[in-house]
Amino acid sequence: MHDVDLIILVCAGLTVISVLTSVVAFRVGAPFLLLFLAIGLVAGEDGPGGIVFNDARAAFLVGSAALAVILFDCGFRTRLASFRHAAAPAVALATVGLAATIAIVAAAGHYLLHFPWVPALLLGTILGSTDAAALFFLLRVGGITIRDRVRSTLEVESGTNDPLAIFLTLTLVAVTSGTERDDWVSLAARLAWQAGGGIAFGVAGGLVIVAVVNRLRLEPGLTPVVVMALAIALFALTNEVGASGFLAAYLAGLVAGNARLQSLGALRRFQDGVTWLAQIAMFVTLGLLATPHQFRAVLDPSLVLAAVLIFVARPAAVMLCLLPFRFGLRERVFIAWVGLRGAVSILLALVPQLGGMPGVSALFNIAFAVVVVSLLLQGWTVRPLARALRLIVPGAAAPTDRTEIDLPGLDEHEIVAYRLPPDSAIARGRDLPRWARPVLVRRERQVITAPRQFEAGDQVYFLATPPQVPLLDKLLAAASDAADEESTLYGDFAIGAAVTFKALRETYGLSPTSADDRATLAELFEREFATDLELGDRLHLGPVDLIAREIGDGRLLSVGIALEPTPPRGLARTVRAWLARTIGMR
Repeated sequence: MHDVDLIILVCAGLTVISVLTSVVAFRVGAPFLLLFLAIGLVAGEDGPGGIVFNDARAAFLVGSAALAVILFDCGFRTRLASFRHAAAPAVALATVGLAATIAIVAAAGHYLLHFPWVPALLLGTILGSTDAAALFFLLRVGGITIRDRVRSTLEVESGTNDPLAIFLTLTLVAVTSGTERDDWVSLAARLAWQAGGGIAFGVAGGLVIVAVVNRLRLEPGLTPVVVMALAIALFALTNEVGASGFLAAYLAGLVAGNARLQSLGALRRFQDGVTWLAQIAMFVTLGLLATPHQFRAVLDPSLVLAAVLIFVARPAAVMLCLLPFRFGLRERVFIAWVGLRGAVSILLALVPQLGGMPGVSALFNIAFAVVVVSLLLQGWTVRPLARALRLIVPGAAAPTDRTEIDLPGLDEHEIVAYRLPPDSAIARGRDLPRWARPVLVRRERQVITAPRQFEAGDQVYFLATPPQVPLLDKLLAAASDAADEESTLYGDFAIGAAVTFKALRETYGLSPTSADDRATLAELFEREFATDLELGDRLHLGPVDLIAREIGDGRLLSVGIALEPTPPRGLARTVRAWLARTIGMR
């Protein structure tokens, strides 16, 4: 009993320490996943904690279950429109890009470090895939707001590139250990089943989750529990039949998260907590499993492989795969840099050991060291690089305080409550549109059932349909404090998109350019961006920048004008500016 109590105390203590130290990580901008790894290392056998943990099978179990939870939540929070938008480039990166990365890393391991081909290929497959856990938390929890297509491409790639990496790792281990002797046709069929089965089980599992939530009418407290249990069961069942459980978990979350669900607010809050717990459990466990004093022996090859991966393999794969998809150079540079490695690489490094391959402890240590380098170098510099490349856009307006209340039996309506910030448009006197129907207002200790005027601090309850909620978010959001940044991103003035370029040129005394004088500004943007137009997109037209400022119903409504635009930077100037901002280099 004493041992059981001690284990519970240690697990709870490490969780509390991880949560408390994450506050410091947020304030200093440190990658908190690296912090969780560090807590595991400090608590492990080489650290002051002195905990001896060498059960690779238990670590793989904890990591796999945690990653399934994280991938389900990642899919749950991905909009289907973003998925469609980024599917083609993301799949190219997850397949062709992954294969190119594996080949380059394996060649470096063989020719530069003189590893035999099998260990070199294993290292390539272990280090090849980007990590969904690290990426999703870095971009979403870290509050880095970049162009939707860039962010979605990175997220979908990281959520879908695991099947190929896992398949190749398992196949290499099986072939090397002599337990697998399939021919190329059989291997291709198994790979197809990994992907196809994962897709089929994921979509079917997502539909089952939606049906269970909406038709069984469970107690509100049980709904998120059964959803997470079904997601983990789906992951295990898909793996059991030889398909990709990770892909199935991600797609099930995508299907469920884009459906109309009862108790959606409770689901999101519950998943927030469970996903945080999964992150902490996974990274602390992997930190406990590592033995830092063994890292000295693999330090040189780890640094070489990390440099090849970060500066050669990933950029080459990204530049190759994204050429057909109209990404700009700055966007490709950013996507190349944000190919973080994390828990997936460490878990895959355990597969050779669990498969009984001799002398593979060095592979785990190398993978662990490369992940640390990736989180330190790439994770810590994502935000400044995004700013230097001018890819950060203002976050969508969001309320400071919103509460969702489901109405059982009324799938098409819900009660949404907002606490009005002092600088919201409604608190400053703007009239509510006709479709916004306030039910009541709670003001201090009063309840007003027929509200006509609103004050800062009011708790306002609206009866709304799901499509109206995002509109209410914008209507009741706090005003932005970043006026200078708004001006930089959206220009000094705004005019309607129906104005012709000739009228604009004559009004501001601009010299003629190659642009068509008779074309409206909306037509100029349509020619340049087709259906890919987003807020903040720019047209460089001689002495002015035209900036997409307002879009509605798929049409450009207004255009910002920057009369003294920042000239487009070359890559060298962008890198120098980034260094100057981050480390003071001139």
